[in-house]
Amino acid sequence: MKEKIVVIVGPTAVGKTSFSLEVAKKFNGEIISGDSMQVYKHLDIGTAKVTPEEMGDIPHHLIDVKEMDQSYTVSDFQEDAGKKIEEIAKRNHLPIIVGGTGLYIESLLYPVSHSEAEPNLALRSELEQFAEDEGNQALWQRLNEIDPKAAEKIHPNNVRRVVRALEVYYETGQLFSAFQNEKKNKEAEYDAFIIGLNTDRPLLYERINKRVDLMMENGLLEEARRLWEELGPEPERQSTKGIGYKELFGYFNEETTLEEATALIKRNSRRYAKRQLTWFRNRFENVYWYDLVLKPEEEAESLEKIKRFLEDE
Repeated sequence: MKEKIVVIVGPTAVGKTSFSLEVAKKFNGEIISGDSMQVYKHLDIGTAKVTPEEMGDIPHHLIDVKEMDQSYTVSDFQEDAGKKIEEIAKRNHLPIIVGGTGLYIESLLYPVSHSEAEPNLALRSELEQFAEDEGNQALWQRLNEIDPKAAEKIHPNNVRRVVRALEVYYETGQLFSAFQNEKKNKEAEYDAFIIGLNTDRPLLYERINKRVDLMMENGLLEEARRLWEELGPEPERQSTKGIGYKELFGYFNEETTLEEATALIKRNSRRYAKRQLTWFRNRFENVYWYDLVLKPEEEAESLEKIKRFLEDE
């Protein structure tokens, strides 16, 4: 019998943290972070980590488990989260996965082998630079020549996805489309109840902009400066690629003004939120979507659905 878990997904700034705490309190749960940046120590403000005050007595896992100069891969998360789910279930508590890193969540629910393609940051930078110099279409054409089935399903302007598809091929020698077919035929690892949070796009963007302003007020600049000072002005570390940090590196390197860097953080956060929504809508089936920002009364309905899910044998 598969282990029951609850998964809470959605774009940045939509309220996943507060909702997950309510779920954990009501159903005796423990929270596993599904965020690729929250694994890093000292990166608290820019990653919107839950604070100790917010946590209260709710156990949280896979937060602050890596130093800033260390890497953390999809396969690392897949293994670590799987172990945590097993430990939490043995305590008769409910495992709750919360996060916006779609590839992490997918690798946990459908453990296909493409997660074994370790990130190659130098290759990524090279491919991204190629797209910038030659255009998105030219990069997409490279993928189309190698793996037309994958290219057919990826828009040329989705540079990040095109880069990932090429990276998987160059790192493993296997086609990205083959991994996608593997997922289709793969049985879900867990009995997962997936809740997606979203709200009206203009309101979401307003919340993101306000969150960035609040982060800056709370010390994001100093947090990013520490990362910049410790890892150098142009590092290739995974921790420096997060939104809220990479943009401020341009300010520290005297390439942009602070005002320009802040505007970039807001823009890139909004674009990331849009990509997150696209990912979750396209990659996951049977997601129950709620708008707890405009319709807070839907929280009671969502909690009732979780209750019935857990009671159903």
